[in-house]
Amino acid sequence: MNTDTLRIENLMPNSELPLLVRPLSHGMRLADAAEQLRHQVDSRLLQCGGFLFRDFIVETPAEFKAFAAGFGYPLLSYEFGSTPRTKVEEGVYTSTEYPPHQSIPLHNEQAYTREWPMKIWFYSALVAQQGGETPIADSREIYRRIDPHIRQRFSEKGLMYVRNFGNGLDVPWAQVFNSEDKAVVEAYCRDHDIVCEWKDDGELRTRQTCQAVAQHPITQDWVWFNQAHLFHVSNLEPEVRETLLEILDHEDLPRNVYYGDGSEIEDVILDEIRSVLDEQTISFPWQTGDVMMLDNMLAAHARSPFKGPRKVVVAMAEPYSHLHSQHSTL
Repeated sequence: MNTDTLRIENLMPNSELPLLVRPLSHGMRLADAAEQLRHQVDSRLLQCGGFLFRDFIVETPAEFKAFAAGFGYPLLSYEFGSTPRTKVEEGVYTSTEYPPHQSIPLHNEQAYTREWPMKIWFYSALVAQQGGETPIADSREIYRRIDPHIRQRFSEKGLMYVRNFGNGLDVPWAQVFNSEDKAVVEAYCRDHDIVCEWKDDGELRTRQTCQAVAQHPITQDWVWFNQAHLFHVSNLEPEVRETLLEILDHEDLPRNVYYGDGSEIEDVILDEIRSVLDEQTISFPWQTGDVMMLDNMLAAHARSPFKGPRKVVVAMAEPYSHLHSQHSTL
């Protein structure tokens, strides 16, 4: 597709995820193109799930912020986060600050809660010397590829995420809730249907029952939408899992996930789910200045291990609240 100033085409030969958007002339600043892109991108985003904006000028996180904010929704703060991040600008955060040698599995942002952003943007400010891609995948296709029996079980039971904060093993609760006031934490949990308890050591444990699949509010497509494979203890390296279970009870693990009724999720089922995710992974190398925009329900994202300095920052917008359990007819 050609317009007066833009070219939109497939980045990958056999996939519209992501569609590649480039300026037809050099020297176009991405923030200046936001209004034009907004009209062209919003409807097509619901079809393809994601766009990669390349060869535009984006020199600072502030310019990236201006572009993301140009789509008409206030940028969100990172509340009830599951990983360490640093605020770069209001509404702009570093991507997950895990060690470079670790990969982060495919996931939809905040799918371990009942509220999440509908849109998410990534800005590649500095490309790693090696690796560091942000792989993506079509959440609709993942849903279709999951074994129907597994899909049915997950859909009917839902998932219960259990988190134990702090103690040097996970993100401190004050950082997650952006407050050191326990009353503020308790109020947030009440408002978001999260069960919280203060342990004898002053640390916090939370439980929340959430969806395993979800229906996109606009397209009505069903998507695989959870982080069971990421939160489950089987996601840990075997020696790390063994060590933690030697010193902690199951209920005190930094994070774990169960079926919504509290029963254990079988490792073999999660292995099968991870296999589907691996098969559906789409990966491409970042270029400096790239910006990727995803519909957070239609497309999952990940992070590959890397060497050398790397800087990718993130913005999120358009909050959606999943207030009631949903069940598909499979």
